[in-house]
Amino acid sequence: MRSSLLKATVLASLSMFAGIGAANAATCGNNSSGFDRWVGQFSQEAVANGVSQSVVNKVMSSVRYNRPTISADRGQHSFKLSFDQFMAKRGGTTIISRGKSMKRGNAALFKSIEARYGVPAGPLIAIWGMETGFGSYMGNQPTLSAVATLAYDCRRSDYFTDQFYAALQLVSSGSLSINARGAAHGEVGQTQFLPRNVVRFGVDGDRNGRVDLVGSRADALASTANFLRGHGWQPGAGYQPGQPNFAAIAGWNAATVYQKAIAYIGAQIDGQ
Repeated sequence: MRSSLLKATVLASLSMFAGIGAANAATCGNNSSGFDRWVGQFSQEAVANGVSQSVVNKVMSSVRYNRPTISADRGQHSFKLSFDQFMAKRGGTTIISRGKSMKRGNAALFKSIEARYGVPAGPLIAIWGMETGFGSYMGNQPTLSAVATLAYDCRRSDYFTDQFYAALQLVSSGSLSINARGAAHGEVGQTQFLPRNVVRFGVDGDRNGRVDLVGSRADALASTANFLRGHGWQPGAGYQPGQPNFAAIAGWNAATVYQKAIAYIGAQIDGQ
């Protein structure tokens, strides 16, 4: 009940943003020289689209062009590796070993998540281990600057403009601090959610009245299960390549080698 009330409250608090699209009138760029101009243009656009002036002032005065984000966005070479190379580079064997222990140690949590969302422990643990080493390292880049930088950058400006509007929603609702830090593309939490996915799929897994994907493994893992369900996960169906639920894993990450690694690691943890 508390989770339902929380969700209703969050949705109500975000209703002011309804109808905001991804299209961005602010001028994108491919280096830092135009970022300050973009900040000014986007600020005006955001206010015109219904974002409060106080939120815009607070957020836009804090963002900076984040070079580590651009470097990471241009250098995602591990997704071009073979399956065996990717598993070795990302520590797949260690994730499997530790993941089995995590499953045993959090059996009640995973049982409740599967009962609610239909997603078994294996793929959730695989994502958890792959993304942050089970919450041990969630990134050190400034979240708002990272997302703003990618919204400004011309490569995927529309996509990350939508992510930035979602970040503004989260700041407005008190769910995201302007000092938040995470991964280089603006992902936050133990399984690395982009802002729009926090808005769409974030849930209060521990039922304490708030969604905390950083400090609460229950929230992070339940939200991940909710994401997979939202991408077509069918309870009881398989999740290996060619099986019905593999498409839901593909919704998490577009790289085929990543998808296959999650499916394989999850199966090893689930004992399939």
